[in-house]
Amino acid sequence: MDLRTGTWALLVLAATAACKEAPPPAAPPPPDVYVAAAIQQDVPVYLELVGQAKGSQDVEIRARVEGFLESVNFREGSIVKKGDLLYEIDRKPLEAALAATRADQATAQARLEKANNDVARYTPLVAKQAVSQQELDNAKSAQDASRSQVEAAKAAVEKATLDLSYTRITSPVTGLVGTTAVKAGNLVGRGESTLLTTISQIDPMLFRVGATEADYLRVAKRMASNAGGARTGDAPRAEGIQLTLADGSVYPATGRINSVERAVDPTTGTLGLELSYPNTNLVLRPGQYGKARLLLETKVGAVLVPQRAVQELQGLYSVAVVRADNKVAIRSVKVGLRVDSLWVIEEGLKPGEKVVVEGPQRVQDGMTVTTKPVPPPGAGEAK
Repeated sequence: MDLRTGTWALLVLAATAACKEAPPPAAPPPPDVYVAAAIQQDVPVYLELVGQAKGSQDVEIRARVEGFLESVNFREGSIVKKGDLLYEIDRKPLEAALAATRADQATAQARLEKANNDVARYTPLVAKQAVSQQELDNAKSAQDASRSQVEAAKAAVEKATLDLSYTRITSPVTGLVGTTAVKAGNLVGRGESTLLTTISQIDPMLFRVGATEADYLRVAKRMASNAGGARTGDAPRAEGIQLTLADGSVYPATGRINSVERAVDPTTGTLGLELSYPNTNLVLRPGQYGKARLLLETKVGAVLVPQRAVQELQGLYSVAVVRADNKVAIRSVKVGLRVDSLWVIEEGLKPGEKVVVEGPQRVQDGMTVTTKPVPPPGAGEAK
């Protein structure tokens, strides 16, 4: 054997020995996943409807006689009581008109008295044939005409008196008065009754919402059991309806269903509902928007998981369940309502089963994993 052949032989033997001594590569450890157990609890089912507040009674204040406005006697946006003086219209022209009608009434009364005297004087003279029957008939006709003129004069006086009373415009209800549409010195009531302002009764306050046909049927079914002795066809009644205002705050008092529209609006497919809320602190004002929340039912023993654990693909929902042997099983589920950060699982999951919450899209069916509990809120978990 020459030197080169011996060298190659030694190299081959060294390489073979090195291959036999190298250990096989170690398998990677199972990936860490955060899991949460499916919980079981009673879940209230609410119906939320957006709507707008309005006064329980909105009264338009209008000028019923023509004249120049003398004074405005209220503070805009304040509460006025029934009978409070709101406006005064110049009385002088109407006082003059009343005086003229009273003078006409006195004239008509004097004519009636003369006609009565003529009839009384002619009646015995006709029997003695001192005057003709025609003269007596003419006197009686004049008497009837004078009596009618007196009645007409009395009606004119009553109308003039009523018109004069309309110069003092008072509040017909207790409520919140709006801004005035006219100022002192304006001519009002010419040709039509001028709108002066509007007063709204705001205690209680009405809140109008529009419910779909399906939502209304859900409400009606829920309230049917509480109808008691109500007559068939009566609007469903519900108490304890929560109201959330535009700033996100919850109104302290709860309301009830006050009335339901007669028919569904064919243009929107909704049915109008009026909710009633007490408004003793006068926080609610007409025109405000808010969201009413009505309890429809309570799902007893519902199964819930975090919403992050549910995956959706083309309308199909699934969760990654970690079995007792730490193997993953991808399972199809039927979802229901969302409750805060949780999702109700109608079918496909049992209480206590662990589901992958963070990164369920990274695990596969049959994969072995190492589980860790989901960190509590604020502990740095993904959101």
